[in-house]
Amino acid sequence: MSKEVTLMEDEMNAAVLYGQQDVRIERMPIPQAEPGEIVVRVRAALTCGTDLKVYRRGYHAKMIVPPALFGHELAGTVHEVGEGVTEFKPGTRVVALNSAPCGECFWCKRDQENLCEDLLFNNGAYAEFIRIPSRIVEKNTLIVPEDMLLEHAALTEPLACVLKGLEETRAVAGDQVVVIGAGPIGLMFMHAADLAGMQVIAVVKRKEQVSAAKLFGARKVVQIGATADAVAAVRALTPHHRGADVAIEAVATPMTWQWAVEMVRRGGVVNFFGGCAAGTKVELDTNRLHYNDIALRATFHHTPATCRTAFEMLSSGRFDASHYITGHAPLMELNHVFHQLMEPSSDLKTAIIP
Repeated sequence: MSKEVTLMEDEMNAAVLYGQQDVRIERMPIPQAEPGEIVVRVRAALTCGTDLKVYRRGYHAKMIVPPALFGHELAGTVHEVGEGVTEFKPGTRVVALNSAPCGECFWCKRDQENLCEDLLFNNGAYAEFIRIPSRIVEKNTLIVPEDMLLEHAALTEPLACVLKGLEETRAVAGDQVVVIGAGPIGLMFMHAADLAGMQVIAVVKRKEQVSAAKLFGARKVVQIGATADAVAAVRALTPHHRGADVAIEAVATPMTWQWAVEMVRRGGVVNFFGGCAAGTKVELDTNRLHYNDIALRATFHHTPATCRTAFEMLSSGRFDASHYITGHAPLMELNHVFHQLMEPSSDLKTAIIP
C-alpha cells in the first residue's frame, strides 16, 4: 500500500499534444532536476495564440513536434533545484521563459539571438510541474517579486515577443502605428505602442473588439465589418491620407499581410508579425514596394534582453496586465478552453491553474 501511495505522489497530470485538436491529460512521473536545472511547480499557465495555432494544426515548425508536452507561458514556484544551482531555492517564485539562445553561434554574436541556430525550446507549461533546462535557468529565468501576481508574470513571454517586433519597426514617439488584429498579441502591440508615445490605429473584426482596442490604447479604430475598404478607412485617418508610419500585422492571413503593405505611407515600415501556415503564399505589389521605399520585416520570437524589458514593464506596473487574463480554468478543462477559444469571443487569455 505504501509503495502505491509513493508512486502516486511521484506522478503529475500533464497535457500531451498528439496532433490536430488532440491533447490528452495524462499521468506521468514528476520530472527531476539534473545538474544546473530546476523543477517548477506551475501555478499559472496561460493560453496564447501560438498554442491555439498548434492545437489547430497539430504542430509548430520551430517549437514543438508531437507527441510532446504542451504549453509555454508559465510562472510558479521552485520545487527542486539541481546540483550547482545557487540563484534559486525551493519556494522561490519564478517566471521561466520558453527558450534560451546558445550565445555562441553566428546569429547570437550578431545580436540576433532569436534566430540562434541552437535555440533551446521548452514546452510543458500545461502540467503540475515542469523541468527547466540549465541553459534557460541561466539565461531566461527571473525571480518574481512577492507583490506581483504569478499569472501576470507569465505574460512576460508574449510581451517580450511584442517588444522585439515593435523594436524592429524603429517606430518612435509621435509615429502613427496601425495594428491589424485585436487578439491578445494585437492588443499587446497597441498597449506597448501607446506607452511608447505612438498614435495607434486599430483594425478589428468584431464590434466588441472596438472597445477592447480603445481600452488598450488605440486612439482610432477601424472595424472591418463597418467599412467596405479597410485600407482606405485607415489611410483616411492619417494626415493627407498618406498612410501610417508603421503597420503591424497580427492576424496571420494573406489578406491582412497585403493590407499592411497598402496601409503604410511612402518610406513606411511593415512588420509581418502573424505567422501564416507553412506553404502560404502572398501576392504583393512590387511597384508599390519599390517606388515607395517600403521596408518589410517579419519578427520571430524574443531575446533575453526583450524578456527582461518585458518583465520590468510588468513588475513595475507600467504595462497594465490586469485586463489580459479574462478567465481561469483547471488543467482538466484545457480541451474545453481551446474549443471555446476557437470560436469568436471577447476572451483574451485563460490562466490554466494545474
